[in-house]
Amino acid sequence: MDNTHDIVIVGGGHNGLTAAAYLARAGRRVLLLERDDHVGGAAVSAAAFAGVDARLSRYSYLVSLLPRRIVDELGLDIHLARRRYSSYTPDPANPSAGLLVDAGDPEATRASFGRIGAESDAMAWQELGEDLGHVARALFPTVCEPLPTRSEARRLVGNDDLWTELIERPLGDMLTRRFSNDLVRGVVATDGLIGTFTSVHDSSLDANRCYLYHSIGNGTGDWDVPIGGMGAVTGELERVARQAGARILTGAEVTGIDADGTVRYRQDGVDQAVVGSRVLANVAPWVLDGLLGDRPADTAKPEGAQVKVNLLLSRLPRLLDPAVSAEAAFGGTFHINETLSQLETAYRQASAGTVPELVSCEIYCHSLTDPSILSKDLVTAGAHTLTVFGLHTPDRLAQEDNVGLRARLQAAVLASLNSVLAEPIEGLLLTDAAGAPCIETKTTADLEEALNLPGGDIFHGLLSWPFLEDDAPRDTAAERWGVATRHPRILLCGAGARRGGGVSGLGGHNAAMAVLEAEVAEGSAA
Repeated sequence: MDNTHDIVIVGGGHNGLTAAAYLARAGRRVLLLERDDHVGGAAVSAAAFAGVDARLSRYSYLVSLLPRRIVDELGLDIHLARRRYSSYTPDPANPSAGLLVDAGDPEATRASFGRIGAESDAMAWQELGEDLGHVARALFPTVCEPLPTRSEARRLVGNDDLWTELIERPLGDMLTRRFSNDLVRGVVATDGLIGTFTSVHDSSLDANRCYLYHSIGNGTGDWDVPIGGMGAVTGELERVARQAGARILTGAEVTGIDADGTVRYRQDGVDQAVVGSRVLANVAPWVLDGLLGDRPADTAKPEGAQVKVNLLLSRLPRLLDPAVSAEAAFGGTFHINETLSQLETAYRQASAGTVPELVSCEIYCHSLTDPSILSKDLVTAGAHTLTVFGLHTPDRLAQEDNVGLRARLQAAVLASLNSVLAEPIEGLLLTDAAGAPCIETKTTADLEEALNLPGGDIFHGLLSWPFLEDDAPRDTAAERWGVATRHPRILLCGAGARRGGGVSGLGGHNAAMAVLEAEVAEGSAA
């Protein structure tokens, strides 16, 4: 086997596959190494329950940031379905009423604001949506281009007050200025807290960066359901990468990387090495530093802050709210115990090292929008999947006893669910081939073990702004595309790159573009 390649990609998640597809199509010799027995990383579908014909999007589950440009350029045969309902949020103080945001009926949405006593916030909600749409249309077209500077991005937005509100002041300032209702504030705040352990009032602006990415996808901020599950997205990326000539080795665990492009890996118990003119790292920067053996002593390990619970139900649960059908409530994102006060309380409790008394949760039902993930028999019987994403459950809670924590978090999530339902969710769980309830819970420690995500951090570390500071270096293609490391031959191509979070392909696309741009520059210099 030829041990020299133009490109060696470490990690076969969706970003690594995206980079492999682009570079192989450009005629480069590409080798991708994946430690698992399959590619896809967090963007996979799986039969989570033995003997049950249901394939769940096991870790990541919705798509917003994948640009149409990448889909079209790679010729991906994927289909994303838009959900009519944006969200439903029961009032924790009175779960017989809730806020239903109906994208297809503005009047019904306005009436729903009135049902929870938030009439004055209805117009503010609409105005924020218009403002976010403006920002999305200004900034999202830049994500597949070299990074703009802060000044350039600000000029693109063209509204200094809006820029200051979203980019320079804590998210909590905007929430409290624009909205008066605690529940409405919380619904807006959650987009800044998914996978991010912080307070919306923190001066770090971590919540703002998370909020921005959750708001700009494809110029609309809509989060869509991948038909066939997340594995269908990964499957297409793998298909086009292989078709273009990329070599993909699974079961190949990378054990070390040298700055000269040497990559050592172990496959079938045999240690091997390859050399790449460039190495693209589709692993967290913290993991990459470990593989390079030069992690700075003061580098903190990332910390994820979520718990993921997958359930398979015999039917959708009944609500306490008689005005909203279960199909509407679960047709978008179902928010539970996510008023702003509850979110801040949960953050304080988790910061003190305890599981929050009430876990704030977001739920989605893939099978309502896309029943193809279930067998015909399950669909006929009325079965449905639920995916619960619990916030403010940081990795520090799992340090001593992950098994015990998993059980406590699962119980806490179910209790949070039951607090707004008309019947216990446990009674609706289907059973697997062994008679066990169809429920699985993944903590941050589980994500680290299964996916090599340090601290279970789904973003590979703190998110960065989708622009460079005005005085940041822009001398190399890797710097301009936001994929640079300390070593010129090694580039980031995963979620740890700038603009890399979420199922987007952006880390892979931008690393590939940086490689091709650098090759042109090197050719010109020669």
